[in-house]
Amino acid sequence: MSALEITAVAVSFLGIWLTARRQLLCWPVSLTACALYFKLFLDVRLYSDMVLQALFGIAIVYGWTVWARGKDDAGEVIVSPLPPGRALIGLAAGAVGGIAIGWFTSRFTNAALPWMDAGLSSFSLVAQYWTARRHAASWLLWILVDVLYVGMFVFKELWLTAGLYAAMVGLAVLGYRRWQQARSLH
Repeated sequence: MSALEITAVAVSFLGIWLTARRQLLCWPVSLTACALYFKLFLDVRLYSDMVLQALFGIAIVYGWTVWARGKDDAGEVIVSPLPPGRALIGLAAGAVGGIAIGWFTSRFTNAALPWMDAGLSSFSLVAQYWTARRHAASWLLWILVDVLYVGMFVFKELWLTAGLYAAMVGLAVLGYRRWQQARSLH
């Protein structure tokens, strides 16, 4: 457990908590967490997750913009439904991305867990996009991905990060409930 991991965990937790509360401040906090985790994942050779942090950075800027424009008259971020067709397209893209990234990292890098890392990274991008688009269903995908991440981080002995991801499962449940409630109000 390093100072970098401790800081990354604390900043990530804050960013997710703010996201569950639909606070715009979640975006700059999450961008900081991405930078911290980029360095941590580089250090432990989880290259797909390292690249994922860079892509999250791009998605965060996108999400920040979408959320800033997607507010109601009271200034609350509006939650929008995820159409079934878009859900299927997103899940298919996650699967294809996982296979492509896994194939590449298993052949051309010394990645520690290329297939698992790739699959989780790919589906995390889908969940992040859905979060940026303000879909409550993003939280359901986050729950699944985060449960699997806990196992991967335990295996890599990133205990604090595994604990963060376990807590993120709880935050995702909270986020889903809060976003479902907000959706029913609009």
